[in-house]
Amino acid sequence: MTPATHLIGTMLPSVKQLQCFLAVAHELNFRRAAERLSMTQPPLTRQIKSLEALLNQSLFLRSTHEVSLTEAGRSLVPRAEEILLALAGLKVEPSPADARVRIGLTRTLNFDRIASLKQSLAHLRVGEDIETPNLTSAQLLQCLTKNTLDLVISGEQGVAQAENIEYRWLCREPLLLALPAAHPASAEEIVSLESVSDLPLFWFARSANPAFYDKCEKHFSRLETAIKRVKEPDDSLVMLTHIARGKGFALMPQSKCTFTQHGLCYRPLRSADAQQLHIDVYVAIRRGETRQPVLAARKRVCDATASGSQPA
Repeated sequence: MTPATHLIGTMLPSVKQLQCFLAVAHELNFRRAAERLSMTQPPLTRQIKSLEALLNQSLFLRSTHEVSLTEAGRSLVPRAEEILLALAGLKVEPSPADARVRIGLTRTLNFDRIASLKQSLAHLRVGEDIETPNLTSAQLLQCLTKNTLDLVISGEQGVAQAENIEYRWLCREPLLLALPAAHPASAEEIVSLESVSDLPLFWFARSANPAFYDKCEKHFSRLETAIKRVKEPDDSLVMLTHIARGKGFALMPQSKCTFTQHGLCYRPLRSADAQQLHIDVYVAIRRGETRQPVLAARKRVCDATASGSQPA
């Protein structure tokens, strides 16, 4: 008898429940999560409630204004991602002629708010592809090298996978400052980093995206005023709530600056900062890829952004 034999006949979470859970966990908004999964909000809510009942624990804290993960929810996120990636790896690869392209999008960006990519991704039916994981850029590139994904759109290039992956630049995503509305800098239309240096910056671990982290840190090192840093919370809404209360500031992709709360505001960076602090978005496939569906998908994505200027 194998260790898993006793699980036969046991009620376990379904793939759909885990997909719905991850969508809400990443968006922290039921409406946006439902849109990402191409479903309406009521059935999404039912899937989450069924999963919570099955696990006998609450995964989200809900109020009229915000959604946040419980401790159990935060613990489940990496485990659910691992399960879905493992299941995706079980699929037998179909013949190249009729293969469906497995696409991954970085969760760092909201592609529904990037006009140059939204239409082409919709044409590729990314939202309807239940195998499409929504992970960090580093995780997506790892999936690409392991052949569990065929094409990914990432923020910056992954240095560790450079020899095995072919990148093409797509567009540049600006960063905005999320800062307390009560801070004097909020009165300015364009804000410099020095003007909020009295506040700590909510910052992430380098392992999440080494290339982007190093690019930003290089610019920070050139500033006349040092930037204090504090670890950003796992829950982005918790971070934004802290900012609204005057506890710090953050640099956020423009497409992700959708959450509104009393005491919180977003401002563009001054030119000197904006020229260095941004996210270069790339489409990536495995080097030497020859399958026509994958190459055609990359071409469609690249054509959608062909008018943009290349990074310096």
